[in-house]
Amino acid sequence: MGNAEGGRVTVVVATRNRVDELRRTLRHLEKLDPRPAVVVVDNASTDGTAEAVGSAFPDVLLVRRPHNTGCVARNTGVLYADTPYVAFCDDDSWWAPGALERAADALDAHPRLALVAASVAVGEEERPDPVNQDLLRSPLPRSEGLPGPRILGFLACAAVVRRSAFEEVGGFDALLFFGGEEALLAQDLAAAGWELCHLRDVLVHHHPSAVRPPGVWRRSLEERNALLTVWLRRSPGTVLARTARLAARSLHDPACRRGLAGAVARLPSAVRRRRPLPVRVERDLTLLERA
Repeated sequence: MGNAEGGRVTVVVATRNRVDELRRTLRHLEKLDPRPAVVVVDNASTDGTAEAVGSAFPDVLLVRRPHNTGCVARNTGVLYADTPYVAFCDDDSWWAPGALERAADALDAHPRLALVAASVAVGEEERPDPVNQDLLRSPLPRSEGLPGPRILGFLACAAVVRRSAFEEVGGFDALLFFGGEEALLAQDLAAAGWELCHLRDVLVHHHPSAVRPPGVWRRSLEERNALLTVWLRRSPGTVLARTARLAARSLHDPACRRGLAGAVARLPSAVRRRRPLPVRVERDLTLLERA
C-alpha cells in the first residue's frame, strides 16, 4: 500500500464493534500533516464498521477479517504497509500532530531502534497516563546514542515500530489473542538485538471507549497472558515463582483463577514454543521487576 504524500509511517488500526469511536479516530488521523496512510483491520465487526469505513473514508484501506483474530489483526495490517515504519492505533486513540514525524526522525537516526513508545494523554482533560512516568523513569541502563530511556514495555496503541524488526520477530503472538500482548513482543525484539525507547514528546490521545469488555474478563486475560509470557520466555526460577504466585492469588480472586485456568489450557502450546531469553534480557527484566 502506498502513501500518496511519500510519508514514512503507516497507521494500523485494529477494531471490533466500535464504529462511532473508529469514526472519531479516523477523522483525527485525516487532519494530520503530512497525512499518513491508514489501514483499518476489522475483526469481524457486526455493527456496520466495514460499511461505515468504506463509505466515509475512501482513502483508508479496509481489511475485513472473517473472525476475530485479536492482537494478530495488527500483524495483518502491517502486511499491507510499504512504509519503513508502522504506528499502531486503537479505535479509541489517535496520534497528535507532529508525533509520527518525531518518531520517524528518531528511527531514521538510530538504525538499531525498533520501537518508539509515546506518551499518552487520557480523556478530554488530557490526563497523563501513569505509564508515562513508568517509561520515563526506566531503570534500565541507557544505550549510547538512544534518544530516550531504554524500555522493555509499551502500550500497543502508542507505539511506532520499524516494520522490518516487527516482521523479523513475528509481530504479536496469536497464542495471547488479547490483553498484555505487548510484553512478549518487547522481549522478542530485545532478544533479537533491537532497542526500544520512550520519547516524551511523541504524543497519543486516548479517549477510552464506552464499549469495553467486563473488567473481570479483561483482567483474567491479562493474568493469563502474563503467565504465558513467563512460560514462553523466562528463566525456570521465574517460571516457578510466577506460577506459584498466581496459583496462590487464584484462591481468592476470580480473575486470577480464570487466568490460571486459561494459561493451563494453553500450556502444551507454550511448551512447544518456549524460547528462553538471552541472559542480558533476563537481567534487564529482573532489574525492572525489582524497581
